[in-house]
Amino acid sequence: MNQSSTNSQTFNPSTKRVAFLHASWHSDIVLQCWEGFKEVLLSHGYNEDNLELIAVPGAYEIPLQAKLLAKTGNYHAIAASGLVVDGGIYRHDFVAQAVCNGLMQVQLETEVPVLTAVLTPHNFHEHDEHSSYFKRHFVKKGQELAEAANRTMLLTELAKS
Repeated sequence: MNQSSTNSQTFNPSTKRVAFLHASWHSDIVLQCWEGFKEVLLSHGYNEDNLELIAVPGAYEIPLQAKLLAKTGNYHAIAASGLVVDGGIYRHDFVAQAVCNGLMQVQLETEVPVLTAVLTPHNFHEHDEHSSYFKRHFVKKGQELAEAANRTMLLTELAKS
């Protein structure tokens, strides 16, 4: 497959529908990812009306919702954001692994790109310093997620044509 930039001439971002799933836990931080994501996609010519923000209870619930959305055929990509923190028990490792594996499985089964910014920091404490740091970090992760989504949608379209 030739993936040169000349093949991107027919790719029209303004027609692409993208779902953005986010965990409701730590939403003040997690939604910063949406802000960075939306900013970059709009700068690439995506239509804001085609970007859909969808809240789910927690990160663990993201893969099922991603699969249900992908199966509709209405979305060209699905992005996800969440913050899985270590609450002092092993559960955060299980959740993070389940989410990543689940999202990978969704895109492999449906051929709809599914991208993730579900982060699992080693150290997170709910105080101003960590909150401020992670808010900034999630903006950057959202921007990176949007660049990846844009490129992946283009490559997927090329592969299917």
